[in-house]
Amino acid sequence: MPQLNGVLETALYVDDKARSIAFFRDVMGLAILRDEERLTAFDAGGGSVLLIFARGQSTAGEDTPQGHIPGHDGAGPLHMAFKTAAPDYDAWRDHLRERGVRELSEIHWPAGGRSVYFNDPDGHVLEIATPGLWPNY
Repeated sequence: MPQLNGVLETALYVDDKARSIAFFRDVMGLAILRDEERLTAFDAGGGSVLLIFARGQSTAGEDTPQGHIPGHDGAGPLHMAFKTAAPDYDAWRDHLRERGVRELSEIHWPAGGRSVYFNDPDGHVLEIATPGLWPNY
């Protein structure tokens, strides 16, 4: 079977795109790769991209000169996790607290990893995790 090399894109669907752009740019420190009416793409590190779509605005799909992008959307509190090195974990947790981001929970995983969970402005459950969470991370 051919090998996969990781997850390239993760998408979140938001009610206020400008508010979410500010959160991911200013609080999470992600750089904008592309900003269009339909979507904003952020460099999420390690070759992965976080896509932010206005909820309900991408259901019809889009025809481009390169081909058709099928429609998609999501509702409810979606989840995604960001990787960080173990030595940077406390600095991330402290940074979120300093920015007024309320911590939902913190977990110390059996294999030694740590995670902090929090919400973005749309209630999506975000996580910052160190190695030791999964057998492959």
